Amino acid sequence: MDTQNPTTSYLLFLFLFLLPLTTAETCSTTTCRRGDPLVRFPFRLQNLQPNSCGYPQPGFALSCDITNQTLITLSDSGQFSVQGIDYGTQEIWINDPNNCLPGRLLSLNLTRSSFTAVYYQGFMVFNCSMDYIKYRLNPIACLSGESYSVFATSSDKVIRRLASTSTCVEIGTVAVPVEWPFYEAVLSSDLSGDLRLTWAEPRCGRCESRGGWCGLKSNSSVDVVCTNAPKRGLPRSARYAITVGAGVPILLFCIGILCFIFGWVKSFGRRRDPISELMTSTVAPQPTLVTGLDGPTINSFPQVVLGESRRLPKPDDSTCPICLSEYRPRETLRSIPECRHCFHADCIDEWLRLNATCPVCRNSPGRLSRDQAV
Repeated sequence: MDTQNPTTSYLLFLFLFLLPLTTAETCSTTTCRRGDPLVRFPFRLQNLQPNSCGYPQPGFALSCDITNQTLITLSDSGQFSVQGIDYGTQEIWINDPNNCLPGRLLSLNLTRSSFTAVYYQGFMVFNCSMDYIKYRLNPIACLSGESYSVFATSSDKVIRRLASTSTCVEIGTVAVPVEWPFYEAVLSSDLSGDLRLTWAEPRCGRCESRGGWCGLKSNSSVDVVCTNAPKRGLPRSARYAITVGAGVPILLFCIGILCFIFGWVKSFGRRRDPISELMTSTVAPQPTLVTGLDGPTINSFPQVVLGESRRLPKPDDSTCPICLSEYRPRETLRSIPECRHCFHADCIDEWLRLNATCPVCRNSPGRLSRDQAV
């Protein structure tokens, strides 16, 4: 009878144990240069990571140029430099590697690309002669010349003024993928801000937000799997704040019920005139239990992923009012559109499911919308 050598069995076991680690190592996170975005699935860096480390669709194969900038190639639009990637929200920030993004916007076409804009802002572009300076608009330097200036505006008032003069010619209207939606018309912009795009497939955002590792199920499949994702909940301080906020109306409701029961028992014990007692007894009013907002309404509120500069629409907001934790780069925030107060997305989502008011100003988003409409 054949017996297997113990040394051979040990080596075979060691090989099978280390095989997944070797595969994971070949798909480890990498970057073109220090300070550039970290690249991992669904993206991969050509010539540095195998094809199996990225999603097999156009746009997910990144590259490094001669200056080690991280580049992405969009179908029908060419190459752009990658400024940031958020794998949890599935968003990517891009710009022009040659520092003239407005010129690229005039021919930007995402129709056949794997990416779409998170927010769009419409701008009309004009070419005006140099003697047209009375409106003090901000020109687009890389498109302007010695005898003319190019302007971009989303203000109807400025558009009417520029269109009515003979010294300005309309170039066209562009839909700009912006990093944050503008709540007011922009008089003029040089359109140099990063373009904010997102991708729908593969869906790895939930896995990434839980701290897991997303990747292809097999080399011959486009199906993805999530591994090493630990269970994750809200911070203890956030759970405490939400519990206290939601518990107040429930406590008032219980007190009202107890007052009603106590009054009924007291009147029943007198036994003088049951009919008149029931007719004249006063029932304590029951407080209305406040309910929160539904999921689609909450998801419609704007989100933003903080960059290294932690820039917010309200610069003074540096901590989440719910969990009292300071905002950190790459964290996902959500704001209430009407009052523009910002919070951690997880914190405010849980709050709004139980309370239909802003935790800071205590105003209802629905009531604020109605008042603004009137």
